Formats: sequence, structure tokens, C-alpha cells
Amino acid sequence: MNKTKQQEATSFDGLGIAPKLLEILTELGYSTPTPIQSQAIPVSLEGKDMVGIAQTGTGKTLAFGIPMLQLLATHKGLGLVVLPTRELALQVDEHLKIIGKKIGLRTSVLIGGEPINKQFKSLKLKPHIIIATPGRLTDHAERKSVNLMNVRILVLDEADMMLDMGFLPQIKAILKFVPKKKQTMLFSATMPSQIVKIASDYMATPTRIEVAPAGTSAENVEQEIIVVEKAYKIDYLRDILGKAKGSVLVFMRTKHAVKSLTRELNNFGFAAAEIHSNRSLGQRREALEGFKLGKYRILLATDIAARGIDVKEIELVINFDLPEKTSDYVHRIGRTARAGKSGKAISFVMPSQIRTLREIERLIKKTIKTNKTEEELETIIRTVPNEKKGSGRRMQYGKRGSGVRKPIRSNTKPIKGSAKKPLNNKPRKSQGFSGQSKSNDSTQRTMTDKEKFRRSMITGRR
Repeated sequence: MNKTKQQEATSFDGLGIAPKLLEILTELGYSTPTPIQSQAIPVSLEGKDMVGIAQTGTGKTLAFGIPMLQLLATHKGLGLVVLPTRELALQVDEHLKIIGKKIGLRTSVLIGGEPINKQFKSLKLKPHIIIATPGRLTDHAERKSVNLMNVRILVLDEADMMLDMGFLPQIKAILKFVPKKKQTMLFSATMPSQIVKIASDYMATPTRIEVAPAGTSAENVEQEIIVVEKAYKIDYLRDILGKAKGSVLVFMRTKHAVKSLTRELNNFGFAAAEIHSNRSLGQRREALEGFKLGKYRILLATDIAARGIDVKEIELVINFDLPEKTSDYVHRIGRTARAGKSGKAISFVMPSQIRTLREIERLIKKTIKTNKTEEELETIIRTVPNEKKGSGRRMQYGKRGSGVRKPIRSNTKPIKGSAKKPLNNKPRKSQGFSGQSKSNDSTQRTMTDKEKFRRSMITGRR
């Protein structure tokens, strides 16, 4: 697989963008492309398949939107963008409409939680681009209300999140509904093996572009950790919310906890709204729009919003609960400090979660400021059971204060139980890419080629 290392452009001129689209970008105030835009747009305009590794908030919508609009205007056909959540689909539709308004762009949004008859009507208007979530799109394809054989350009955005949400069967079904001869652009914040397999099986030697390695946290986010017992989280939260002046995004693990805390904060006199999977599409839209417009100063959410909120002026992100997946920490705090602004992220860590804190620090390669000294943290690790084992004890650990901590060394010992188990000598069944036998020489050679390709996808080198 090819890997681009072209120099980042300082303007949209020279990227191959058509004059009319350049004019629109200038009118909209876009002057300097982001790294993913400067590298992805020229590759996409050449009609090449591409895998883009970039974090949320790096400008991916324009990175695939501009080439899609230009190529569809030239070669006709249908554009298809598949995303994991309704909020992301609506945001992409909004951005594409802003750019394509002056050139007569028609779009159709196919998402769950919305009347399907309304979507039938939008499809009859023959849209240029369809923006959809996997489940609703496969539903339309099976009903034959949409013909995906006309797709000329396919974009799979936030692909790793789609896999995390269990959409792999739907993605495979979509790839069968679309023609084999098409341009495919895949964007993901990480590169799990399943995405590598999709790239190798369904894409034609894609160019790999990486602008932010996995675990890269936003540069302008001031990060802070507060070690606190579960019972006292709400007191700390009220204190922080009372001091914060701007908009605040609060993340929690479960939708039931979000609902309960939202009610409690409103009872305290804070203007708060909630967004999670139990809310209807209309309720989620109202909460998000109210948050953008200032009707609600505080928005509480589960991880459904970690990559699904496009608000540029969020002052503070609070992790009331740490995420279940360590990598989601990066996506959560990336909701602040967008578009070059600065922001702050505060995370509540219970004593039983100190090991999880260490995992996060290793991931982002940074030591996060906390209210405990290094010695206090080590004492907690030794005396408090790990969260996964459960802990019924309640302990007090000093007063609020900021401790200075030593940087994490590269040879930090792994968490107990996380090391790989030694391989035994028992023979294992072959897990070939298509279950083929190793007895056939040509098949073995093909599998080796695929393996090389997949390794190149992960490392960026052949």
C-alpha cells in the first residue's frame, strides 16, 4: 500500500480543486486546509482509494466532501457516505449542504428514528449524495427503495466506531450492494485488524494517510485528573460547574446515570440536557441544538456523543465516569479545543481506577496533572483493589491539592494480568483470510500477499 508524505499545504490553491469550489471555500472563510485535507484532497481527486487515519475534529468532512462534489459533477453517479450515528450523519449533511448550496446539491439522509416515508420522498428526488447509518441503509437496500449499484464514490467514516457498535455485518452487506468498480475512502481514528481486512478485501491498493496517530490527544487541551471517591463526585461536579462560565460537556458510562444526573443538576438550578440512545431523534436534536444556542449550558452524554458533537465553543469536558475503552478518552476530550481554540478536560478517577489512569497516560504518552502526589497514587495502587475486581472499601486520601508527578518512563511495568500469555505448543487451527488450505501453493502465495498488504496497512510500510 502506498503512503503519502506530501508537505502540508498552506492554502487550498494547488490541491486540484475546481475554481467554483475554491470560490465557495473562500466565501465561507476557509483559507488554510487542515493536514488531513491537504493530503487527502489531491489523492481523492485522482480517483484513488484511500485510508485516512485521523482523529475526530480534524476536518475530515471537507477532506472527502470536496473531492466527492467535484468528481460527481464531472463523472456523474451517486455518492454514499456511511457513518455510525444519526448525529454524525446529520452533521455531515449540514456541512455538505453549506458547500454544495450554490451548485444545486441534493442530499438524502437515511437514519433510524425518523419516518421512513419521509426518506422515500427524498430518494425520489434523485439525490447526488446519500448520507446514512448502516442499519437504515441496509433496510432501504433490501426494500429496493434505493439502488446502490449507481454508487461511484463510497465513504466509510468513523469506521472503527462502526465496528465497535457491531455494524460489521451491515458494512459487509453494503459492500455487496455497491458495485466493485468504485472509489472508496475509509476514515478511522484507529486501525484495528478488521479495518485492515476490509481495506485489503474491498479496496484497490489504497493510499494510506495518517495525520494523527492513535492516542494523539488534542494539543490545546489542558488535562486534569481528580482522584475522588464515588460518593463525592457530585460535590466536585457542582463546585466545578459553579466556577465554569462557558458550555460544559459531561460524559458518563450509562444512559440511566445520564438521565439521573441531568435531573439532579436541573434541580440544583443548572440548565442541563441529556443525549443518549434512549432519547428519540427529535429529543437528541433538541438537546444538541439547545446546547449550541445556549439554552442548555451543560450537556450530559454517553459515548454516543464522543465523536458526534460538532460544537466549536465547548469550554470544558468533564469525564464524570472514565470510558470503558481507554481509546475513547482521546475522543471525549477532543470535543473541546476545536478549530484552534483552547479548552480544558477534567476527569474523575476513583481510587480503584488508578491503573486505568496509567493506561490512559501510556496511550497519550503524557503525565496528567492530578490532585495527588506520585507517592499517594502508588499507595492507592497498593492498598485499593483494582476496579475490575470490585472494591467495597471507602477510604479518604488527603485534601484537595495539586501534587507534582514524575514523568512516566518508557519501561513502566505492565498492569498485572495484562501481559500476553506464553504460547503453548499445541497446534492451532489455521485462521486464514478465507479458510483456505495451506496445501495449495498458489493459494498460499495469495495469502502471503494479503498478509504483506495488511502489515503495510498497519505500519505504513511495505
